[in-house]
Amino acid sequence: MSKKKKQPARPKHMPQRTCFVCREKRDKRQLTRLVRTPEGPILVDPTGKKNGRGAYLCDNLACWDKVLGNGRLLNQALKTELTAEDLATVATHRPAEPK
Repeated sequence: MSKKKKQPARPKHMPQRTCFVCREKRDKRQLTRLVRTPEGPILVDPTGKKNGRGAYLCDNLACWDKVLGNGRLLNQALKTELTAEDLATVATHRPAEPK
């Protein structure tokens, strides 16, 4: 009888996503997902599972400032025209300044 050697446990797969501003790849859970829902509004998706076209944004304040200062980047990523309301919704989820 041959004994089977136990295989070492495989590391858990962590999906990778790219920040649409700085183009850095990171684990999906380290990024914030912005989604344009089929109904139209732009939402911040903490679960990463909402239906619609999504774009990922890292927690780097420079990336957030670029998006909030120039809505064109987000327009391009979500293939839509943002309203002032949409930008205000996104701005409420901006990470706090480090101390």
